Amino acid sequence: MSGYDAIVIGAGQAGPPLAMRLAGAGMKVAIVERADVGGTCINTGCTPTKTLIASAYAAHMVRRAAEYGIITNGGPHTDMKRVKARKDAIVEQSRQGLRSSLEATGNCTLLKGHARFLSAHEIDVGGALLRAERCFINVGARGVVPDLPGLDQVPYLDNASIMALDTLPRHLVVMGGSYIALEFAQMYRRFGTEVTVVEQGPRLAGREDEDVSCAIQKILEAEGIAIHLGAKVTSVGQRGGGIVLTVEGAPDIAGSHLLLAVGRRPNTDDLGLDAAGVRRDERDFIEVDDELRTSKPNIWALGDCNGRGAFTHTAYNDFEIVAANLLDLDTRRVSDRIPAYAVYIDPPLGRVGMTEAQARQSGRRVLTGQRPMTKVPRAIEKGETQGFMKLLVDADTKQILGASILGPGADEVVHCVLDLMAAKAPYTVMQRAVHIHPTVSELLPAVLGALQPLQKAS
Repeated sequence: MSGYDAIVIGAGQAGPPLAMRLAGAGMKVAIVERADVGGTCINTGCTPTKTLIASAYAAHMVRRAAEYGIITNGGPHTDMKRVKARKDAIVEQSRQGLRSSLEATGNCTLLKGHARFLSAHEIDVGGALLRAERCFINVGARGVVPDLPGLDQVPYLDNASIMALDTLPRHLVVMGGSYIALEFAQMYRRFGTEVTVVEQGPRLAGREDEDVSCAIQKILEAEGIAIHLGAKVTSVGQRGGGIVLTVEGAPDIAGSHLLLAVGRRPNTDDLGLDAAGVRRDERDFIEVDDELRTSKPNIWALGDCNGRGAFTHTAYNDFEIVAANLLDLDTRRVSDRIPAYAVYIDPPLGRVGMTEAQARQSGRRVLTGQRPMTKVPRAIEKGETQGFMKLLVDADTKQILGASILGPGADEVVHCVLDLMAAKAPYTVMQRAVHIHPTVSELLPAVLGALQPLQKAS
């Protein structure tokens, strides 16, 4: 049996910095990873998808070149092998950088294998028995495979396996209408693939306000993406060398390739958590308290597997919370975190805080302001006038409750709002600030200067 002060299971976005921080504090640490270091973000999430999105954006701008007075001889041709090679090189650089950092850390041992709890303090890794006083779980999540008749008989892609493609699908059918689905749909459409999105719900990005969902749909449809809403798929089959979806009460939907993007589930079903006495909820997420401790006081859960966030930035913040409480005597909590994220369609959606629906349900007196990108000079100059910005404010405290910004640079612009909310400052601070012209951000004070009461839902 090998003894450690701490064992970290999973080398995603929370595990490695925590392992290195604990080792730097003098602890003997083992970090166990069964696949590649870096987790979803580096291997199948943020790094590869945003690299591919950059290539897709380049193709899109070549097609639009004439709008800017630039003449190209014919449209772009996507060399998917070169696109994939660029993506692979960037991923490998990130992966190797993280691996090198872990291997260079004193007191820290990187182990390859599958970890399974035998008790709250004992873990089996491929037949080797490890013991530690403290254990930290950072095992991430994977795509949901729906229980559909015929699906096990047809080839399909998920957000990980689609990364291996070095040729373009003729017609990609995307099952799902949320964030991962939409990013891949637009990306492949810009590469030159015919794309159809099939969503069971009544609108795309169902967690967003209805006006945001409608704007996203218009953006995607304008690029030639076919969208089927309220489409309940009842079975999947093969036809003519491709795939076909049977939809309840509607014509079949056929394509050459199928991408499943209908949700995520935590990788917690094969860790031996019952043997460790670690409780999970009804969706198999590990239950944690506000400091990320599980039902066993010597075990913590970080990242996607705890259900308290599904992003790289929330996973990294989980590391910061655990490290602060254990090593810095600095009380930090998950409940202090302001929800914020971006959806990397083009133009991107930047989101922070409450939606309109949540603001109404809060019982507050709410003010709101909105401005279309068609009235933002920087957006006009860039020729990117799709979308709008919307802010929500508490009329009594004058604090910002939330924002939805859909437009050029929205994933960066939204941080103006996030930082003000984190400071708990009144919106008048931003309203009176002098922003740089010409930028998208400069219109945020104008929006805050024209607030109106939020109307009741129709």
